Amino acid sequence: MAERISFKEFQKLDIRVGTVTDFKDHPNADKLVLLQVDLGNETRQLVAGIKGHYTKEDLVGKQIVVLCNLEPAMLRGEKSDGMLLAADDEKENIISLLRPVKPVKNGIKVR
Repeated sequence: MAERISFKEFQKLDIRVGTVTDFKDHPNADKLVLLQVDLGNETRQLVAGIKGHYTKEDLVGKQIVVLCNLEPAMLRGEKSDGMLLAADDEKENIISLLRPVKPVKNGIKVR
């Protein structure tokens, strides 16, 4: 079990819902994809290790949950400005993206 944090620390996380608007293979990595995500007031690029688990048809137009206040990172030469949230069962090789059950406005905060 992970170390527990306070509710005040949890409130520092900016977790929002966004819609995937584009999905491309990463030009320099076999397991990574580039996602464009509409977060309501801005569009961000995310680099995600979901190739082979999801396709463009699976995700474009669908909502996902994004950690927005993570420091940007360069992954194999591409900027990732956030992180999608997913359940990752490494033993069974299953990645399941967290998504709202009902559609909500892009940019809505997850609490």
